[in-house]
Amino acid sequence: MINLLMGVYWFDEALQSAVKAAGWPPVTRAQSLLFANISAGEVRPIRLAANLGVSRQAVSQMIVELEARGLLKTEPDPQDRRARIVSFAESSTPLRNAAGAVLRDLEAELRRRIGDDAVAGLATALSADWGSPPDVAAPKSR
Repeated sequence: MINLLMGVYWFDEALQSAVKAAGWPPVTRAQSLLFANISAGEVRPIRLAANLGVSRQAVSQMIVELEARGLLKTEPDPQDRRARIVSFAESSTPLRNAAGAVLRDLEAELRRRIGDDAVAGLATALSADWGSPPDVAAPKSR
């Protein structure tokens, strides 16, 4: 699993460096992962918090900050009037387009470094249905 995590860091560090060099305002790794989750279709703050492994309050604080920067917007959740849903603000489109271009370039660079077959195998493995996380017993503490 550490190799998978290091791969996420490789992409995120390169993405952060590229957008910063292009003059875009910086975002933290947590904010970057929040954007990735929203891009993947997760829109409820409670689910975003669970996916990021942080509190609902921490996600709410991130959302407020990113809303103030014009990158996110919130609206009432049509399925739960007490809740809100998060989406990208229209003004975030140029940054999202820049990030998408960088990620495509990073994938091309990864293909050059480790080969087309390795990247294809990685894509196949990561997009496979892994099922629900299993219950695995850890060794008892002493």
